[in-house]
Amino acid sequence: MPITSHPDARVPAARRVVFVDGVRTPFGRARKDGLYAHTRADDLAVKTVRELLRRHPQLPAERVDDVALAATTQQGDQGLTLGRTVAMLAGLPATVPGFAIDRMCAGAMTAVTTTAAAIGFGAQDVTIAGGVEHMGHHPMGFDADPNPRFLAERLVAPDALNMGVTAENLHDRFPALTRERADAYGVASQERYAAALAAGHIEPDLVPVALRDPEHGWGLATADEPPRPGTTVEAIAALPTPFRPGGRVTAGTSAPLTDGAAACLLAAEDVAVELGLPVRMRLVSFAYAGVEPEVMGLGPVPATHKALERAGLTIDDIGLIEINEAFAVQVLSFLDAFGIADDDPRVNPYGGAIAVGHPLASSGVRLMTQLARQFEQHPEVRYGITTMCVGLGQGGTVVWENPSFDAEEAAR
Repeated sequence: MPITSHPDARVPAARRVVFVDGVRTPFGRARKDGLYAHTRADDLAVKTVRELLRRHPQLPAERVDDVALAATTQQGDQGLTLGRTVAMLAGLPATVPGFAIDRMCAGAMTAVTTTAAAIGFGAQDVTIAGGVEHMGHHPMGFDADPNPRFLAERLVAPDALNMGVTAENLHDRFPALTRERADAYGVASQERYAAALAAGHIEPDLVPVALRDPEHGWGLATADEPPRPGTTVEAIAALPTPFRPGGRVTAGTSAPLTDGAAACLLAAEDVAVELGLPVRMRLVSFAYAGVEPEVMGLGPVPATHKALERAGLTIDDIGLIEINEAFAVQVLSFLDAFGIADDDPRVNPYGGAIAVGHPLASSGVRLMTQLARQFEQHPEVRYGITTMCVGLGQGGTVVWENPSFDAEEAAR
């Protein structure tokens, strides 16, 4: 049979990926009387997807190429291939595919970087990425069955699957990370969140959620439930240490168990311009890294080094840092690693998860949405990062560029 010649396949050139917009539900406390005790996880995710489409009517729904939604516990109302089911429930055309993803706390971050990579390669134009976690319905690690080899072959320390213990391990490994510093940081997170809320920086990114309680009837969630305004160092100092007798990690220096969802729109920059979509951030680089599971909180350090190196930047080039506050000591370990002061104004200017909560797989997009708003407020800042630690010893970091950057403003 003769061999016939064919023209070479068209290989797409790399394209710039942009963050168009992000939204989230108000976050609720994960308990029997919490905000979303009687609300399904997938319905929370549906609200965020619908809100993105409502805010951007210039985007034809059929132009969405994929929907990636993360959840750490993929069962019950967080199961059944969330990206596809939520897309259908949100009213997207049947032609729009979707998938579920899991990298524990960095689930939404991974949904973003995975679909962004597809956009950058030219396989997709517009995507929706996000995550949801209903920790009231699905406690972390519930019904998990870790392989016995992890302990039998000493692949991980016996306490590596308990995130609170891994935070205590950071205190042990680095004596400079004292309880006093952690307590002060926990209070500062509450104060910064309260100030951002009062200044009107939080509410614009929230989508209200209708609630139905069998005892109290209908309601509407419009504000975050976890924050504790007025928290003091003296109050935190009196809290018990649940992960270890005489330990240093308390409820005041840990993110509370939380329910919530977040989602964002990503696009190739030329497609965003074509459709009249806003360009709120440009993706520069991203990286994931592994560390010893028993000191999980160190994950953002090597991930940030990798992401900055790939971008040709240093930490001195970064004007805003959104780091997930799983634990105060985890943030402090990052700050010390990069020589950043505990009260550096670049770090979490709106407060963080210690105040607002950490619905695991959704938090990555919360960080990005807040960074996008901060970019608009700070044209003198060119680059920022979103970074977080991840259970079982990982970290993830994304470097972003501010499209509102003003070189003259920066020089002042």
